[in-house]
Amino acid sequence: MEQNKTQQQDEFLFHPKNVQLFILLTGLTFLFLALTVSYIYIRVTNGVAPVKLPLLFLLNTVILLGSSYTLIRAKRCYLGDDTTGYQQHLKYTIWLSLLFMVMQAVAWAWLFNNNILLNSSTTTGFLYVISIVHLAHVVGGLPFLYHFYRTAKKRMIDPVTVLVYFSDPEKRLKLRLLTIYWHFLDILWIYLVVFFGVNQVI
Repeated sequence: MEQNKTQQQDEFLFHPKNVQLFILLTGLTFLFLALTVSYIYIRVTNGVAPVKLPLLFLLNTVILLGSSYTLIRAKRCYLGDDTTGYQQHLKYTIWLSLLFMVMQAVAWAWLFNNNILLNSSTTTGFLYVISIVHLAHVVGGLPFLYHFYRTAKKRMIDPVTVLVYFSDPEKRLKLRLLTIYWHFLDILWIYLVVFFGVNQVI
């Protein structure tokens, strides 16, 4: 029994989709580390003033964390064979993700209205580039979220199709990978907000 469990864990660890996600997250980690290190280097060498972090970025942090929480709830409902809860929390995650996108646009509008433009300074340019690149990866995850929701609505019709859906190991794997990706985006966003916040007061 213990040997079968270990074998299943090894199969998940070296599953091609799992390896692809690991490569993606590693690449994103190095990308944002490179951007933030470049930001610090330019500030120190050129004596550029730090960019002012919009307070809306803090609100967006709460929204993004909310979407991560609802995705956790969706996964728990999936594992607990809760059809209604699974569909509802997937829908909540989609709506919160869309709200995050809208509020990001509002935050950028605030920057524009306060004459904090993309070409105002090098540090301002970094804020725009980093936040836009992060948003692009949130947008990239939305089709997968919608696909899960649409598939659930389409296939969860009667007890038989529900049973087939919940017992599909491929869907369980994909949901787990999507959840890991979404949590990574949350952690990344928190890191960026803290990074810019600390640089603002130093």
